[in-house]
Amino acid sequence: MQAEGHRRRRRQTLVGVVTSTRMAKTIVVRVTRTVQHPLYKRVVRKSKKYYAHDEHQQARPGDTVRIVASRPLSRLKRWRLVEVLTRASGWQEGEPA
Repeated sequence: MQAEGHRRRRRQTLVGVVTSTRMAKTIVVRVTRTVQHPLYKRVVRKSKKYYAHDEHQQARPGDTVRIVASRPLSRLKRWRLVEVLTRASGWQEGEPA
């Protein structure tokens, strides 16, 4: 039970596209964000890879997914898959990964 006045912080969530599912129960998610260049003021896209835990191996390459921060699960994995937002086109429900 938590002490009075102390609240747990909301976990950080990110939305990105699955780029790889070749590891057992692990997916690689590319999260893209837009930032303004400090000198030229042009909007630039930056992306970063995150390794996320996919317990039921439900994500496929190209899917848009939501991941949430968690405790360290391995050397690189610090995120968990929460939900698959949209499926990649060209993938059928009955096909193997």
